[in-house]
Amino acid sequence: MELHAPLRQLAEKIELLKDKIETEESTKHAFVLPFINALGYDTFNPLEVVPEYVADLGIKKGEKVDYAIMQEGEPILIIECKHWKEKLSVHGSQLFRYFHVSKTRFALLTNGIHYQFFTDLDEKNKMDERPFLEFDITNLRDSLFHEIAKFHKSNFDVNKILDNASALKYIKEIRKQIDAEIESPSPEFVRLFASRIHSGRMTEKVMEEFRDLVQKAFGQLIGERINERLQSALHKEVILQEKDQLDEPEVTKVTTTEEELEGYRIVVAILRRKLPPSRIVHRDTQSYFGILLDDNNRKPICRLHFNGGKKYIGLFDADKNEQRHLIESVADIYGFEEVLLSTLSMYE
Repeated sequence: MELHAPLRQLAEKIELLKDKIETEESTKHAFVLPFINALGYDTFNPLEVVPEYVADLGIKKGEKVDYAIMQEGEPILIIECKHWKEKLSVHGSQLFRYFHVSKTRFALLTNGIHYQFFTDLDEKNKMDERPFLEFDITNLRDSLFHEIAKFHKSNFDVNKILDNASALKYIKEIRKQIDAEIESPSPEFVRLFASRIHSGRMTEKVMEEFRDLVQKAFGQLIGERINERLQSALHKEVILQEKDQLDEPEVTKVTTTEEELEGYRIVVAILRRKLPPSRIVHRDTQSYFGILLDDNNRKPICRLHFNGGKKYIGLFDADKNEQRHLIESVADIYGFEEVLLSTLSMYE
């Protein structure tokens, strides 16, 4: 189960189509159903994903939520959808009214771009007012994929999600508080540091002075940390580039043959279903005809050894070790389709 690719693709689709989506119903079909599908649920199976799920609330009959994801005949996640331009608010939503009479422990409020997952951490069988997991699908941090994956059909475990939900909720709130203090330090925050440094009275003038100092200190600290990481990343990249240059094979006296170009075109035809042809690049050397991803020596897709009496295709394992395979003709490259796609997935 791999969520990065389908969610990235959905994000790209949203950016492309959202200005043409004019109704809530269109938002559901274009944005929300693909998200549910990415979580491994069959949106065409009414025993697994129920649209317009009926929720009877006492004397109020026929209340509906937009979708319910089912497991063994019971809802495990109820979903309420809004138009993508609408701001999300749990107050007055059908989710809040229905949660306490259902057997589900999780609810999702979404406009197809922003997603808010709720449970009942504060009071059992009563949906919390604040989500424990919240994200913008068009701007997903890598750390969030792991949390979203917990709702995948193959992973879904109520107890594991609940155990983690409390920590997620409080971490989110703590991050907000830290961010607010860095942006505009509160008197309590300023006093915490000033009292450890300043030995005199905490007058209003001293507090005002330390407020600016605390804000500057945090700004400098964050800037230095970012700079250190950038410098470290750049240093590693320089080392790798130097290694690539040392490993670069001799390219003088190279003649590219029509057979090699034909082999390259076959590889492009195989891989173009997964990525644009412009990302598949060839480099000819005296020893072999190399085909690379993104023109990067560290991302070899395959090598064609056509210069001798026999033809070989060189394929790579997970450790980038090359293994040569004898072929009778260039067309035999089609027989290695699965291996080539597998090699591509290592880099993508």
